Order: sequence, then C-alpha cells, then structure tokens
Amino acid sequence: MARTRRTSPPLTPTASSALNATRRARELGALAASREPVDLLVIGGGVTGAGIALDAASRGLSVVLAEAHDLAFGTSRWSSKLVHGGLRYLATGDVAVARESAVERHILMTRVAPHLVRSLPQLLPFVPSVTAKQRAFGGFGLRLGDGLRMLARTPADVLAHPRRIGRDEALRLAPALRRDGLRGGVLSHDGQLIDDARLVVALARTAAAFGATVLTRVRVADADADGATLDDAVGGGSLRVRARVVVNAAGVWAGELDPGIRMRPSRGTHLVLDAAALGHPTAALTVPHPGSISRFVFALPQQLGRVVVGLTDEEAPGPVPDVPQPHDSEIDFLLRTVSAALERPLGRDDVLGAFAGLRPLIDTGGDGSTADISRRHHVAVSEAGLLNVLGGKLTTYRAMARDAVDLACRHAGLADPGCRTETLPLVGAPGSAIPVAAAPAHARAELPASLVARYGAEASAVLDLARCADPADRIAPGIDVTRAEIEFAVRSEGALDVDDVLDRRTRIGLVAADRERAHAAVAEIVEEATARLD
Repeated sequence: MARTRRTSPPLTPTASSALNATRRARELGALAASREPVDLLVIGGGVTGAGIALDAASRGLSVVLAEAHDLAFGTSRWSSKLVHGGLRYLATGDVAVARESAVERHILMTRVAPHLVRSLPQLLPFVPSVTAKQRAFGGFGLRLGDGLRMLARTPADVLAHPRRIGRDEALRLAPALRRDGLRGGVLSHDGQLIDDARLVVALARTAAAFGATVLTRVRVADADADGATLDDAVGGGSLRVRARVVVNAAGVWAGELDPGIRMRPSRGTHLVLDAAALGHPTAALTVPHPGSISRFVFALPQQLGRVVVGLTDEEAPGPVPDVPQPHDSEIDFLLRTVSAALERPLGRDDVLGAFAGLRPLIDTGGDGSTADISRRHHVAVSEAGLLNVLGGKLTTYRAMARDAVDLACRHAGLADPGCRTETLPLVGAPGSAIPVAAAPAHARAELPASLVARYGAEASAVLDLARCADPADRIAPGIDVTRAEIEFAVRSEGALDVDDVLDRRTRIGLVAADRERAHAAVAEIVEEATARLD
C-alpha cells in the first residue's frame, strides 16, 4: 500500500550540517526511543551511501546512514582523485557509461562541487617509449573525449580543448620528462578532486543539513527487508532500526549483507611521491602501458606537495580486508612504466607511501581481466529484500544515488517529488543554501590557498570557529594543514579520533613519516576539541 509521508521536499536545509560525537550520541538516542520506521536505512558511508543519503533526504524522506568505520573508510578514499569524463569507457565501447561520466563530471564541476573539483592538465608526452600507434590513438581518443565534453555542455573555459604542444611547453609543465627524443605531446584536461574523502564528507554533511541521521562506528547485523540491528562500537549496546527500504551500499563488502551477491573486486594501487622528485609538475603525466592503446599510468599532482602515481587493475580474490595493501609487483610495474618517460628513472627510495583500493565490480561470470568488466552500476531489489547498489564509480555516484532512490520510492510506495541533486550545491560550494558555520571575519585574500581549496566558502569559518592555540599555524613543519582544520574535523566533520583526522579528513597519513611528525599535535587538538563539544 502506498504511503504518502511528504508531498514535497523541504526547500531549505532543516538542520545543522555539523557532524560530531555529541550529535551522534543524541541521534542514536533518538533512534532508540523512536517507534516509527525510517524511510531509508542506508548501509555504507562511502561516496555511494553518502550520495544516496543526500538524494533521499533532499526529497524529504527520513534517512539513517550507518557506517561500520568512518566516512570514506573504504574504496572511496583510495581513488586517483580524478573525475573522469569517460574517455576510457569509449575505448572499451561502453558509450552509455562514457556519456554518463561526462554529464556527471559537468554537474560536479559547474554546480554541485566546483569548490572541490578543478581542471587538471594532462600531458601525453611524445617520448621514444610512446609508439607512433599510441600517439595516434591517444590523440584521436582525446578528440573523442572533447566531443563528450561538448555533448555534456561543459564550457571550454571549464575544460579546455586538447591541443598539440611543443617540447619547451611540455618541459615547463612536467620538468622531469626525458629530454632525449622528446617531441612535445598532446595536452588535454579532465576533472580532479582536491580529495575524494572530502567529497564524501561534504555529501554526508549536506545530507545531515537536510535532516539525515549520519552514524559512523555502527556495525550492521541481521539486515533484512524490514530493517537491521545497529551495534554501537563507541558506547556499546545495540538497537533495531525499522525501515521501509534497506539500501545495501557497502561496496566490496555488499556480499556480507546479501549472500545472493557475487562481487569480483579488483585492486588499484597508487604510489605517493614527493613532488620535488618530478620537478613539481603542474600537469599530470599520462604514460601508456607497454603495448596498450587504452590503458595508462598517471603521475598526478596532489595537495600537500605530493604526486600520486597509479594505477593498476589486478584481480583481488579472497576475503575483503579493511585496508587493502599494494603488492610489490604492482609497485615495480608503476615505477617502471612511468620511468620510461622520465629523465631520471624512479626507484623504491622515491616512494614515500603507497595505497591500494578495491573496486566493487560485479562478478558477471566471465574469465577475462577485471579491467574488461563494465563499470556500469546495478540497482535492484534482491530476493533477500535489500535494495542493492553495486558497481559504478566515483564520478557517477550521483546518478547511482538517483537511480537507487527512484527505485526505493517505487518499491515502498513513498511519495516522490523527484531528484533534486543535479542543482543542489554541497556545503562549501558557491550558491549553497547551507549556511557557513560562522560569519566570515577574514578576507579571502588573507586565507591560505590550500584552505580555500579544501573548504571553499567555509574556509573563513574554519579559522573563525577555532579555539585552539595558533589556529592558522601549520600542524607540523612542511605539512600544509592548519591547526584549525584539525579542530574543524572534530566539531563539524564527524571525526571521532586521531585516525579519522590523519587518514581521512586531512590525508596526512598517506605518508608514514608525515603521520609520525603530526601525530602528537593532532592528538592534542582532537582531545581538546572533543572535550569542548556541547
């Protein structure tokens, strides 16, 4: 029987966007006391789960998001940070996914999160190791990619047309390139996130502003069509949450909730280098795999003075670990492939850190490489009664969320005013209806550029709200993260402990030496900020 709880979504946010330990405890208590079922119980706090929570909450539905660890704990924090336009999927003939990727990239860069996504120059260098066939197909592919950009109506002043450049410009953009035999290259542009975990946190906070209950450190048990048991890893105890729709957005762990699901994860490994090792490049290097015209290794400039080199696509059978680990063979492959385009080959001594993530691919029963499995997402209600959201990729999270909530409304007979997220700016984005946490007291010109890049319109508030000593100072020498950001992570971004801050809110933890240098200062601020929470 159809239920009509609300006939239209709220036009403005209904709650604060701040996530913290106090709000978590209050909302757990409210859930325990409630006898009413929620519309959607979303299991999984990655980009897919957070996107679903926002889509549903912005339609006026009641939502609980439950995450066993922390926001962006799993696959969502291990990406290349690229917001792809779909060029790779054209190469495999998957035109629908390619077009969807270009459209979703456009929405992210122009409306939803322009403060978190920038245009990244990408250089395919014409060095001797890049064959004539790879150059020809690379240039042709980039022109097709530009066609996708135009199809998505992304302006050229957001993503520039690809063009051929000469040797001098190539060296200016990527100073570490091999000089001997360099004949310039092709320069194109794609979208790049300042950080993938920051996107997830912004989605979760925006969902919270529209009334969603966002709970981390709660493990789900006994999930079925009517709800699930939530076990509180912080305060202990458990409670049963009844729901009209239970959404399984657990990614590579989805099969642990629904035994009818067969996943075939693949491992993508990245290396973290000091940007100085590559001459502080301002463009990403795109180096073809040996003998391939469609697969590449990227050397991507990142925040905090790093370059990330990736990525691989390797079968990852067996139990799914909480934190996947790179294999030595993958590290060697990445170093060897990118070094073919460099004046000085990279070695193990250049690697400051490494990380690996598992792609949540659906097992289609084939015997081919995981690189050949479609990245299309799958949304369906299973025999167990769970609404499973499988596959997909970071760039298309919003489309996945839209499809999932559309199906949830049809399946449960919920009143559906329609998806709003195509024009809904996230917290911190220009034009967002969610108020910043404090009235700006600093002129934007006075703010560190890195702070603005990470927080957008909230950058001033991060400093204004800080009560720690020396809020504008760096947390440690050589680490471009302010002390105020640590406090903001605790009071507004849902960080519950030091690891949440180091590994997901700031990404300092990607380099073990940086983690060690910053740990004591971060721990002190986390303790002080937690004690100050109301």
